[in-house]
Amino acid sequence: MAKGIELILREGDKAPAFKAESQDGDQVRLSDFKGKFVVLYFYPKDNTPGCTKEACAFRDLHAEFRDAGAVVVGVSIDPVKVHQKFINKFELPFTLLADESKEIVTKYGVWGPKQFMGRTFDGIHRMTFLIDPKGTILKIWPKVKPEPHPAEVLECIRDANGD
Repeated sequence: MAKGIELILREGDKAPAFKAESQDGDQVRLSDFKGKFVVLYFYPKDNTPGCTKEACAFRDLHAEFRDAGAVVVGVSIDPVKVHQKFINKFELPFTLLADESKEIVTKYGVWGPKQFMGRTFDGIHRMTFLIDPKGTILKIWPKVKPEPHPAEVLECIRDANGD
């Protein structure tokens, strides 16, 4: 269980295909990244404390992810214009996908009931999927602490590369 949500995907599964609009208005597909590691990280909302910490931590390691043959892709249900502002404000060098239809968050099983301050509501559970260059889920982090997490993901990629 990941913070009250049951995982529907497992390490070793083929990563579900997706298509969504990026902050630039481009249609982005998982297949666009074939041959690279894909760090697909799901986060609740732009410009919130935890999400900002996580995005900035990925930003700070961007060159190292690139050098390891990986791309970072963030996904939330925020609209494109909100993603544009978030990227500009924090100088984020990676793609953010606007999953307003909740298609991707549903396919990856990260959308579901959450509790906060005694209230239950549906939302995105902060999770990361590392997809290998062949499109297989190499690792799933079902419970993520925003700041140290990107370094853990990078280490996993380096291990997979034999570095």
